Amino acid sequence: MCSTFRQIRSFLLPPLCLLALFAFFDCKVERRKSDAELGLTPIQAMGRHVFDANCARCHEPYSSHGLHGPSLHNVYKKQYLPSGIPANDDRISEVIVRGRAKMPGFGTTLAVSQIDALLAYLKTL
Repeated sequence: MCSTFRQIRSFLLPPLCLLALFAFFDCKVERRKSDAELGLTPIQAMGRHVFDANCARCHEPYSSHGLHGPSLHNVYKKQYLPSGIPANDDRISEVIVRGRAKMPGFGTTLAVSQIDALLAYLKTL
C-alpha cells in the first residue's frame, strides 16, 4: 500500500506543483494573434512567416526578453541595434544577409523578396 501511494504521489506531484505555480503567479497564456488581428498587410504577413521559420528560434518579436539573440521588439523604434549599428533597412538587411557574431547569415537561404517582407514585418514590432 505504501509503495502504491509513493508511485501515485511521484506521478501527481510535479503536475500539481506546476498547476499551483500557474495559479499563484496568475500566468496567462495568450493565444497567438492572427495576421488580420495584428493588421498586417500581405507583405508584412509574408515577413511574419519568414520570421517564424527563420528567426523565432532565437529572437522574440513581441517581448523585451531575447532567447539566444536580442529581442526584436521595437527594433525600428530605436536609433541603434544592440550591436551599436544604426537601426535602418540597409544595416538590418546586411545583418540578415551576412549574419553577425553568433547569428548566421541568411543570404543564401532567403530571397530578396523574403528579406524585404521580413523588414516590413520587423517595422510592425
